[in-house]
Amino acid sequence: MIVVAGPASGELAARVAKALKCSLIEPELKRFPDGESYVRIDHKFEGEHAVVVQSTCHPVNDNFMELFLLLDTTKDLGAKRVTAAVPYFGYARQDKRFKPGEAISVRTMCKLIERAGADDLLTIDIHEDEIMANFAIPAYNLTAMPLIGRYLANLDLRDPVVLAPDPGALRHARRAAAEFMADYDYLEKTRLTSTKVAMRPKRLSVSGRDVAIVDDIISTGGTVIEATKVLKKQGARKIYAACTHPVLVGKAAQKILAAGVREIISTDTIKHKTNMISVAPVIAESIH
Repeated sequence: MIVVAGPASGELAARVAKALKCSLIEPELKRFPDGESYVRIDHKFEGEHAVVVQSTCHPVNDNFMELFLLLDTTKDLGAKRVTAAVPYFGYARQDKRFKPGEAISVRTMCKLIERAGADDLLTIDIHEDEIMANFAIPAYNLTAMPLIGRYLANLDLRDPVVLAPDPGALRHARRAAAEFMADYDYLEKTRLTSTKVAMRPKRLSVSGRDVAIVDDIISTGGTVIEATKVLKKQGARKIYAACTHPVLVGKAAQKILAAGVREIISTDTIKHKTNMISVAPVIAESIH
């Protein structure tokens, strides 16, 4: 087995290779003046199982294109099996046709990964489990939530509550909370008027308690900021924000901390200064 490091995931790929106790290849990658990507892998993969590790975060299109090139080149150089390890899967929020005529973009990306040569795929906490059904190859949606739960367990939280920002993310809060037997709940929004919405935990009180808001992705941070303001009014003690994928566009991280969040905790599916947890063990354990 050999790990191939994509340009978006070099450090994570090195951690995966270390966990698997196998070699790491760092391809030659560059960008031509007209924007085209260039990939060269100086290795013959005859009969080997290659694991290409490449998140498809910003710049999303470039990272996807380089993923396709790495998969195709690895296969063409003789690998008997190519695993696409895509820790953060871009376009995952474009999984439905919300308006007539819209592209279901994530479905296109799934087809292209298969066509580029992947024999199987793994990703982590993809936005919707149903996306995996778009693959004709074996595809696995792993989770980092137990790792996040273990990190939270070491923070010595007072009477902790793990909160999902909405009902759809409750499964994430449940899995994280299970690691340290914490209470969990989700934030319920109630429309008061056409312009005013109230937000509060569905069933639990947060007064005097430490709270961790947990989700798969934090992007603009708007939901976390709104939730933090409400939780503070309801008497929450310390508030943390944790996610698998720190998209954190623009000044999102600064705004979240300014709103009163004590710490932003993320995994290394996307390289960011908030990375506190590595998903390398989750990836390594899933590869046979």
